[in-house]
Amino acid sequence: MATVLDRIKDYKLEEIATRKAERGSEQIESAARSGPRVRPFGEALRKASRQGYGLIAEVKKASPSKGLIREDFEPAALAKAYEDGGATCLSVLTDAPSFQGHEDYLVAARDAVDLPVLRKDFLFDPWQVAESRALGADCILIIMAAVDDTLAAELEDAARHWGMDALIEVHNQEELERSASLKSQLIGINNRNLHTFETDLDTTRRLARIAEPQCMLVSESGLFTPNDLADMASYGTRCFLIGESLMRQDDVAEATRALLANPLTAKATSL
Repeated sequence: MATVLDRIKDYKLEEIATRKAERGSEQIESAARSGPRVRPFGEALRKASRQGYGLIAEVKKASPSKGLIREDFEPAALAKAYEDGGATCLSVLTDAPSFQGHEDYLVAARDAVDLPVLRKDFLFDPWQVAESRALGADCILIIMAAVDDTLAAELEDAARHWGMDALIEVHNQEELERSASLKSQLIGINNRNLHTFETDLDTTRRLARIAEPQCMLVSESGLFTPNDLADMASYGTRCFLIGESLMRQDDVAEATRALLANPLTAKATSL
């Protein structure tokens, strides 16, 4: 049975072919070279997590499982609210068919703040990495469930070429072990089951125990309260990617501020 990633890959490959026909490698690389200065994504998270939490706050209009998340969707205003609330970085959805995202959302969000920005999309071609840099992205997402080891390495190499970071997303032990062949130490553990869409924080608890000690772990999905963050931090995971639970709040800045209040100290771990 085809998974949601299979369906996304089908339309994404068609989209990539169309985009590449419109803007060839030479043109997109020229645009990437003219892009804004890269902001240090991973380093910002590392610095924030030493004393508190590193939060990648997500600008997200909709999702395949929940539909429309926020009707009054203004990327620049939301990005500023996240920054005011204490977020470390931003994640901006640019995939349109499944998430109602757009490249313009990333540009608007990044222009409104000083935070580093992750382009949240499904990458299957190094051309997209150059496109991401041209848009101003400081980090890309590599989803190990969607790509083989060769393509993962090609995407990572392209990111390094453009001075960008790469967040390597894993869902299980096999993908975590595969990620060890890559250079990036920024590992996102997605708590969402790609088949059922259900979230289970045990995914982070389980994988955090076996991750390489040099990795900086980012727990993703299913995080709603300060207790959730403290729970994950007790397993050594002090960085988080959170979108839906904050996107649904009337006062996004205050909700972000409250979520990050009173972080578990770095020494209080159960590992």
